[in-house]
Amino acid sequence: MATDSSCQVKQLVQQHWDGRAKTFDEKSHHGLHSEEQHRAWISVLTDLVGDKQALQVLDVGCGTGFLSLLFAELGHQVTGVDMSEQMLMQAKQKARHSDLSVDFRLGDAEALEDEDARYDLVIERHIIWTLPNPEKAVREWLRVLKPGGSLALIEGAWGQNKHAEYREIHSSLPFFGGQPSDKLEAFLRENGIVNTRVTPLMEPTLWGEVPQHPRYLVVGLRGE
Repeated sequence: MATDSSCQVKQLVQQHWDGRAKTFDEKSHHGLHSEEQHRAWISVLTDLVGDKQALQVLDVGCGTGFLSLLFAELGHQVTGVDMSEQMLMQAKQKARHSDLSVDFRLGDAEALEDEDARYDLVIERHIIWTLPNPEKAVREWLRVLKPGGSLALIEGAWGQNKHAEYREIHSSLPFFGGQPSDKLEAFLRENGIVNTRVTPLMEPTLWGEVPQHPRYLVVGLRGE
């Protein structure tokens, strides 16, 4: 059960992202703004899952549905979970507009409602830094993964000056400002993820701009 302190932090995080939902996709590193950018992300995700069809995918902290909708486009069965109702409203609207099927629902990345061993892939994009209990979150992500399933984190290291509006709670967020890839990879290994690997994501096409900070994909497996 979350502590009172964690609940307060999560409420502030939720309020922050609710307030940003309507304009979140306007920035090129948040949304998709060109067909070239769309193709670049499709290529990243295709390389991640290979030619496997109809995987059960959980997008944790799905926000406005960036990853969820791309995986649905690729033919996978996707669940997107987020604690921001306003973000989910944007995601659902985009799904309807694109005629894509995704199960979007409210949920806590640190306390998922799914049964054990449900998913082939659990993925997140720029979420772990917003969590007060990242170890607990990774345990949950492992729990809902099938044995041999993949955990994938799209992350970066942008420093403490980013998101100044988090100032009052950043000391309660262990990964605030992001992490270098080697440190996050080591953290995942310490928490039961095996066969980890890191792929840099520094191509400007992915972000609609030249990345000013390290960005990467770290992937590992739940042991059999």
